[in-house]
Amino acid sequence: MTEKQPSKQPSEWLRRLPWIGERVADRIERAPIVPVIQLSGVIGQTGSAKRGLSLSALSTPLDHAFRMGRVKAVALAINSPGGSPVQSALIAKRIRALSDEKEIPVYAFCEDVAASGGYWLACAADEIYADGASIVGSIGVVSASFGFPALLDRIGVERRVHTAGDKKAMLDPFRPEDPKDVKHLKEIQKDLHEQFSAYVRERRAQRLSANEKILFSGEFWTGRKALEMGVVDGIGDLRSVMREKLGENVRFRVMAQPRGWLQRKLGVERASSLAHEVMTIFEERAIWARYGL
Repeated sequence: MTEKQPSKQPSEWLRRLPWIGERVADRIERAPIVPVIQLSGVIGQTGSAKRGLSLSALSTPLDHAFRMGRVKAVALAINSPGGSPVQSALIAKRIRALSDEKEIPVYAFCEDVAASGGYWLACAADEIYADGASIVGSIGVVSASFGFPALLDRIGVERRVHTAGDKKAMLDPFRPEDPKDVKHLKEIQKDLHEQFSAYVRERRAQRLSANEKILFSGEFWTGRKALEMGVVDGIGDLRSVMREKLGENVRFRVMAQPRGWLQRKLGVERASSLAHEVMTIFEERAIWARYGL
């Protein structure tokens, strides 16, 4: 007689069902869930279509992630060259608030780039991981623009600016640069830099091993070098690390950002100025280009 084969678990059959089978099987097996928040792109609302990472766009997926059943951890998949310091701080603060409220640990995974504001977001996690070739760091503040006063003189165009408040047209790119305006800008940058550095110190505590002069210089490093400096906690990818921590049966749920009908169908939020969108794309590419991407 042939040995009777053991019957398959009901959950194995359930997984074959479309749409809901996988989730019902996970519930029966009580598989641990890890919601994945994708933090990809420039931070801050850019362009008329309001692209980019912002608290308003991420608020709903973040709330859903921390309120799902059987959540053992939340993973941040970060691929960002930075952007708005305000949105970086707001998003990081919301992540920490939800993590503390629900007592759910957060793990950050740096992909191609987690630099400047991207690293600010990573510091919201309890542990940070990167690929050995990831670009990580750039703990600093930058402001870049162009000046066109010589061009206006050459083509015979007169710039006319009228303000109420003698600093209202500060740093106008069509007027000669004023040293007093530059000094004021640098004071603002210094304040923002101190806020960024203080958050990194707070979150990384005793894990930072490099000299602060190097750490907070605005320099960026590979993931392998960042590990040596205590900027990240390990080298690894999201699935491998989370399976090592929570077991092979861990399930991942990618949390999608809500989009309007036009964006779902056509990839746009609403009709917009082509010239404005082209300029926005160039600005975003310039931010990525700082890190060779």
